[in-house]
Amino acid sequence: MSNRIKEEFIQKKEPVRLNKYLSEAGVCSRREADRLIAAGKVTVDGRTAQTGMRVAPGQTVKVGAKTVSRQEEMIVLAVNKPKGIVCTEEKRERNSIVRFLDYPVRVTYAGRLDKDSRGLLLMTNNGDIINRMMRAANRHEKEYKVTVDREITEDFVRQMSEGVPILDTVTRPCRVEKIGKYTFTIVLTQGLNRQIRRMCEALGYEVRDLVRVRIMNIRLGSLGDGQYRKLTDAELNALYEELKDSPSEPGSGQR
Repeated sequence: MSNRIKEEFIQKKEPVRLNKYLSEAGVCSRREADRLIAAGKVTVDGRTAQTGMRVAPGQTVKVGAKTVSRQEEMIVLAVNKPKGIVCTEEKRERNSIVRFLDYPVRVTYAGRLDKDSRGLLLMTNNGDIINRMMRAANRHEKEYKVTVDREITEDFVRQMSEGVPILDTVTRPCRVEKIGKYTFTIVLTQGLNRQIRRMCEALGYEVRDLVRVRIMNIRLGSLGDGQYRKLTDAELNALYEELKDSPSEPGSGQR
């Protein structure tokens, strides 16, 4: 099966903006790339790079003394993050997801799970995909299974579904379904800081267990705790269909 998402995001021969190049090389986000360029830390063919410049195939790009390039192989992994592992690239964090995974190619996470949560985490070496997936304006779905400390009522389900005031805003309407006395599923299209925990707390509940079971078309399935796998071509092609019209930056169209 052909891999359309690889063709779209990786196999590009035309010049691209430098910040996009750095993002697709897995160095950092486009925003952070702009900061590195503005600080004079990026060179192209030995010359200090300028904000907004384009990079053509064959040119040498360095961040500091390190040469970087867009990956020949695009990696997208489904990871079952255990509790206690932290979504950070901070090298001093002994329990970071990057250190825990210890993958031979540099990959980073697409959407955090907090330290006390577990479940599906996507990790990739393609920053542009991360931007398209995680921008709240694109409203991509993430599904969670949540266990709380007391019995779930119809009123709780209704309030969670309609929106809960947290962090000086009201959460977007979402799908909530009670599946057990203390357990429910929730599908979000935004990613506020510790959103589900804060929503439950605002309604007088405490989260006892939170596991993410789906991101867009990718499901956790039977993946064991701490295990990972590469996405299949079928999964990547379906992901491509959901991402192709999703802007990767505020105010941007497809690139």
